[in-house]
Amino acid sequence: MKADGQIKVVLAKPGLDGHDQGAKVVVWAMMDAGFDVHYTGLRQSPEQVVAAAVAHDADVIALSSMAGSHLPFCTRLQPLLEQAGLQDRLWIIGGNLPARDHGALRALGFAGVFPTGSRLDAICGFIKARLQ
Repeated sequence: MKADGQIKVVLAKPGLDGHDQGAKVVVWAMMDAGFDVHYTGLRQSPEQVVAAAVAHDADVIALSSMAGSHLPFCTRLQPLLEQAGLQDRLWIIGGNLPARDHGALRALGFAGVFPTGSRLDAICGFIKARLQ
């Protein structure tokens, strides 16, 4: 966090996922909650997500996934985050995430799993509860 206690978030759209309206809504909700948010934009590779998290010294690494590739993407991302020394950051993911995948995502280190329809205040509240 910044000296003023502001939570820094990097929010990325993984892989070939081209649907970012929901991600933009989440970005605005996070900004309204007082977070310093960097949105990477569409079609990010795991390496790009890690680079953005390092460059912005993110407290939270957030993914918004609607394309169904969340498990392969997160499986590739997890060791890269650890190699970059980001294992102590809060990792969260939201989007089209079937319930059958939630356990696997948590096992990969994603503490927050927010399927489509999750309340914006619940997402922001989860982050605040974990980091403040």
